[in-house]
Amino acid sequence: MRLAIEHQTRYRFSQPQGRLVQTLRLTPGDTHDQTVVDWRIDVDCDVRLRDSVDGFGNRVTMLFAEGPIEGIDITVAGQVLTTESNGVVRGSAEPLPPEIFLRTTPRSNACAALTDFVHEGLGSEGSALERLHRWNLALGRRFPNVPDRPDSGVTAAEALAGGDPDSRDLAHMFIAGARAAEFPARYVSGYRQCSAGTCAPHGWAEAWVDRLGWVGFDPSAGISPDANYVRVAVGLDAHGAAPVAGIRQGSGAEVMTVEVQVERMAGDA
Repeated sequence: MRLAIEHQTRYRFSQPQGRLVQTLRLTPGDTHDQTVVDWRIDVDCDVRLRDSVDGFGNRVTMLFAEGPIEGIDITVAGQVLTTESNGVVRGSAEPLPPEIFLRTTPRSNACAALTDFVHEGLGSEGSALERLHRWNLALGRRFPNVPDRPDSGVTAAEALAGGDPDSRDLAHMFIAGARAAEFPARYVSGYRQCSAGTCAPHGWAEAWVDRLGWVGFDPSAGISPDANYVRVAVGLDAHGAAPVAGIRQGSGAEVMTVEVQVERMAGDA
């Protein structure tokens, strides 16, 4: 499948900023089932961009801008070829051992209620892969039709207690539950092609299965990611895989808006 992606992030500041330093995790990498045909990052003001790879193997672009800055638009666009892999991640950059992803973070820590839920959802019968699929489906059945929303910063425990999670929150619940059951798990940020075309950045999870490797699970859809998904970055939680993160020098408030469009193109691979 050939997917065309355009992702625009706009910042507007109530007072001019003296300097911006941002980390952009906006560039997908190649795997056996994902090939980046074309990709570019455009910024509407004078900036310096420096490409690198972080400790998780993500492609990272550092952005440096000197003020005064009243606003900045960051647009990424490109095309990616994807093939069906049944959720199995093959050929990705993996500088770290899977055991690193047993580490918890405040956002992905399992509370008592979530621990009880995961033991019920995973069950004890079947293979590791079958149990993880049951956990994925259990989350999707409990919280059907969750939306993609801007990051609220809530933890997995808070999202479970609040009863109104989004796709990012469900991914954190999956990760917290999997780790509580001794399965290494991590957060994935990326894109998903949907029928509307225009959508928000999407988040899901991956868990490590012995003799198979990393396998994707999207509890918001109740499936493993298919050819409609494009992986961009991984981390211990959403903060570590955030598409845009950084600091600014200056006072006042900021407003950020995000627009994403993912479309299936003619000429699929």
